[in-house]
Amino acid sequence: QVQLQESGGGSVQSGGSLRLSCVASGLTHVTYSMGWFRQAPGKEREGVTAIDSKGRTSYADSVKGRFNISQDNTKHTLYLHMSTLKPEDTAMYHCALFPIPAMTARQALDVMTFGDHGYRGQGTQVTVSS
Repeated sequence: QVQLQESGGGSVQSGGSLRLSCVASGLTHVTYSMGWFRQAPGKEREGVTAIDSKGRTSYADSVKGRFNISQDNTKHTLYLHMSTLKPEDTAMYHCALFPIPAMTARQALDVMTFGDHGYRGQGTQVTVSS
């Protein structure tokens, strides 16, 4: 059973930076896409960014130029580097994994926003104060 464990959340001031990590365990799949989505109380779930098995990435417009996704396959770890944080970035951030070799980063982003497929972690809280 695949399990995802996020860490790295916290409280920062507007303009600050954070790096989130997501460690995947129980993997038996060779190729997969991974990504990050977020949800704040009273707001719609939003796919933030994803990376597919070919290394292609996709970002929500709201975070382009500020967030960067990366992964270390040797450690089965996904990262989210967040900079120039804004109060509207406050949310619970979750990572997700999709064991579908043909899935693109763009598709993973859409599934995280609109679907419930794949494996998902419990999340780590990010709070940005003004």
